[in-house]
Amino acid sequence: NTRNLTEYVNGIDHLKTCIKPFSAERVQTHCGIEAPRIRALARALANASQAAVYGRMGTCVQAYGSVNSWLIDALNVVTGNLDAPGGVMFPRSVAFGANVHAPAGAPPGVGKGVQTGRHKSRVSGAPEVYGELPITCLAEEIETPGTGQVRAIISVASNPVLSAPDGPRLSKALEQLEFMVSVDIYLNETTRHADVILPGLSPLEEFHYDVAFAQLSYRNHARASLPVFEPPADQMPEWTTLLRLSGLVEGRGSAIAPETLDDEDVQRLLGPHADTVMPTLDQHKGPRRRVDIALRQSGLSLADVLQAQYGMDLGELDSRIPEVLRTPSGKIELAPTALVDDLQRAVLALEHDASTNMQIIGRRDVRSNNSWMHNLPTLAKGPQRCTLMVNPVDAARLGLRQACIAQVRSAHGQVQVPVEISDTIMPGVVSLPHGWGHDLPGACLQVASKNAGANLNALLSNELRDPLSGNAVLNGISVEVFVTA
Repeated sequence: NTRNLTEYVNGIDHLKTCIKPFSAERVQTHCGIEAPRIRALARALANASQAAVYGRMGTCVQAYGSVNSWLIDALNVVTGNLDAPGGVMFPRSVAFGANVHAPAGAPPGVGKGVQTGRHKSRVSGAPEVYGELPITCLAEEIETPGTGQVRAIISVASNPVLSAPDGPRLSKALEQLEFMVSVDIYLNETTRHADVILPGLSPLEEFHYDVAFAQLSYRNHARASLPVFEPPADQMPEWTTLLRLSGLVEGRGSAIAPETLDDEDVQRLLGPHADTVMPTLDQHKGPRRRVDIALRQSGLSLADVLQAQYGMDLGELDSRIPEVLRTPSGKIELAPTALVDDLQRAVLALEHDASTNMQIIGRRDVRSNNSWMHNLPTLAKGPQRCTLMVNPVDAARLGLRQACIAQVRSAHGQVQVPVEISDTIMPGVVSLPHGWGHDLPGACLQVASKNAGANLNALLSNELRDPLSGNAVLNGISVEVFVTA
């Protein structure tokens, strides 16, 4: 079932040259896997009739995140497991799928590609990626005077004081803002700095359409959900709140109706077809209308999807290369210049002995995926989940006992946290889940504060980031671990 993509690939020979320094013998001490085991895994992957190499947060948010993601994709290509059944395939999203409808007049697979660095952050010069700048640049952009200084912020359902490196610095910076407004259901560690908090509805009081998951699923599907409960009569839907804010930012004042702004946006979206199409969409406003428009491009409608109580199964995935591509060449570029250049950082790292220090990594618990889930009583009950996971070999060497309190210290900060001894983590590595640390004054999280936990990001520096993606380095940081006195 593997797929030979040779005719759709550029750069295979260059890639071979790039990876020559990374022999199994040379990397074994750095990755903690012996060379014979590396070779056995490589042969098993190469000989498998079906396989998929997959990496996400653990491989992305560290010093070589972009390079890791690239090489994972390259492995799937060279083993024939990209775009093949049982391998890594591309769902066909019927709405909002940028890789579904090809640019008009372009041959299959041809597009402008990915462009980054179109502008840079004002202070440290970090390049833009997909229109965004790194969160680790936010504090300095607030602190540093001059043209373009950040003086006001609108935050939406986010908590970077806990979820970004060096939360204390960011928290202090937020206090310097001239104005901050947050759209949020919580007074949390970040929104406590806001001048105004605009509450949203409960998720059970809002309409939902799966945008992201339809592009990640193992079958093609479409699913929409109507509100389970009627929202309070005096509570605005979140989309009207956001449109009112956009009207204010545009200088149009507070009197303009969000419905008017919504109509104007849809008219711009539809262009010359607006007068014809708009009357057929009158039964919907806001997000529902946008979903209806997007679905109609694929021959469906919002009414069709809502009629299917558990969603519409649109069939199994099929091979989509080359039409799914959007590169100038119309091919998969296996050796992009930016990634090949950044690989040299890893080559240089091989010249140094592997670190003997403990390395810390994050983790997610299924019941506390992100910080806001710590304030939900049903999910918060049960055993302590903010623990430092330690291998038994390391625990014995460091004198750590189950449930004892350990002090974890990095070059940037330190925390104290209970120990969980487990053989599910390799020697030399400790793991602390992210999003904890609910003990800051001013936050009103009654459930979360009873079990505050330790903040992993207190150990991390906001000066460390992947140079290509801008992602903060959250994993693979050297730490020392001690038993508290």
